[in-house]
Amino acid sequence: KRHEILQLELLKPKIAILDETDSGLDVDALRVVSEGVNRVRETGIGTMLITHYTRILRYIKPDFVHVFFDGRIVESGGPELADKLEADGYTRYGVNETAIA
Repeated sequence: KRHEILQLELLKPKIAILDETDSGLDVDALRVVSEGVNRVRETGIGTMLITHYTRILRYIKPDFVHVFFDGRIVESGGPELADKLEADGYTRYGVNETAIA
């Protein structure tokens, strides 16, 4: 994951799509990777971060949060939407909790 962030810093793309960047990271590695993502964002590179968990959002503050369900955006909002999802889950979008587990 750190190498992916280094590549972004070296290649300087116009947009970066980071899919499950937090997957498999312990809290220390998550912090390091998040710092790298924040550095990349500060340079003006557009960044889309895809995640299922809000723990990375302790270190990276999103401008927008979008909820995808069944191939569509079903809700959009600010960072507070991520907190709401963490508290309430996805059942209001028709997701069966037993299917998630």
